[in-house]
Amino acid sequence: MSDNASHIYFNRWFSVAYHYMNMMRDNDEGARFRFYGTHPNIDHLALQACDYAEQEPVLEGTAYVDYAVDFCRKHEIDIFIPRLKMLEIAKEAHRFDDIGTKLMICRDVDLLESVMEKDLFYRKLEGTGIVPLPDYEVVETAEQFKAAYEKLVGLGHRVCFKPTNAEGGMGFRIIDEQIDPLASLYGWVSLSTTFEQAYAALSSAEKFPKLMVMELLEEDEFSIDCLADANGKLLVAVPRRKGAGRVYTLEDLPELQQIARNVAGKFNIPYVYNIQVKYNKGVPKLLEINPRMSGGLFLTCLGGVNMPYLATKAVKGEAFEAPRPTYGVRASYMELPVVLNPIGRTDRN
Repeated sequence: MSDNASHIYFNRWFSVAYHYMNMMRDNDEGARFRFYGTHPNIDHLALQACDYAEQEPVLEGTAYVDYAVDFCRKHEIDIFIPRLKMLEIAKEAHRFDDIGTKLMICRDVDLLESVMEKDLFYRKLEGTGIVPLPDYEVVETAEQFKAAYEKLVGLGHRVCFKPTNAEGGMGFRIIDEQIDPLASLYGWVSLSTTFEQAYAALSSAEKFPKLMVMELLEEDEFSIDCLADANGKLLVAVPRRKGAGRVYTLEDLPELQQIARNVAGKFNIPYVYNIQVKYNKGVPKLLEINPRMSGGLFLTCLGGVNMPYLATKAVKGEAFEAPRPTYGVRASYMELPVVLNPIGRTDRN
C-alpha cells in the first residue's frame, strides 16, 4: 500500500476489538497497520481504535456481502476480520479473493453452519471422542420440554436450557426449584427459573424455536484460546480459567490441551478460535466452539502471546515460531472512561 501499512477491517465486532486493534499496533516487529471499522452504532467503542470508521447499514444475506466487498474495495483492505455474517461471507469468500482482500475466517461452510446451531454441532461430535458432551435433549414443544427435564433429573442432573442458536449467555436459564419468589424481587436479577415458570411460558406457544435442555455443568469453566496457521495446524492453545469476581488464570492442563489438539485435528479451524468447556464431576464438557477471536482473548494474551498480531502473519502466509505462553498469570479488568472521537477520523499516524 502507498502508506506502507496493512489495511485491516473489523465489521460489527464486540467492544473488545478495541483491544485487539491496539495489540496489533503494539507488536514487537514494527509492523504498521491502519484499521477500518463499521458498526450500526457509530458510538460503539470498537470504532474508537479505528483510523477510519463509518456507520454500517442493517442488511441481510448477499446485500450485506455486497456492502462488505464494496467497503474492502474502496479502502483497499488487505485483511478483513469479520464477526457479523461470518457464514454469509464464507459462502462468498471468492469475491474477496478476487479483489485481493484476505479473510481471517474459517471457510468450511458446513462447519460454520453446524457451529452456529449448537444441536447440529453436538450431533457432529457425538461418538467421536473429541470432547466430552453434556447430556442434552432438543425440544420444540412444552411437552417435549417436560419430558426432557424429567429425563435429565432422573439421571441425577440439575438442569438448564438455552436456544440452540444463541450467542454467549443469551437465553440461558437454570431450573431451580428452591427459588423464593419474594426474595428474588429484592435481589439481583437471576438466571434461575422454576420448572413451572418455564413450562407455563413455553406452553403459551404450540411450537417454539429449538431449545437445548441440558445437564447443568457446575464446576470450573475454561476458555481455550487457540492459534493456528492458515491450514488449521494448531500452534498454541492457552486455557483460561474463569474465576469469581472477574479473576482469570492461565493454566496448562493436560486434558484441555488434548481437547484442543483433538478439535484441531478434526476441524482444522484456521487463525484464532476459542473452545469453551465447563467441568462437572471432574470431567470437562463442551459448551461451544467459537470460530473467531473470543471476548476474553485480551486476557489470555497477557501470557505473552499476541494472538491477534500473529494471526495477521498467518493470514499473510508469513512464517513464525510457535509461541510459548507463560502460565500462572492471574488477571482481571475494570471499566475505564473513553472520550469519543468523531466518526471517520484520519488523524492517527
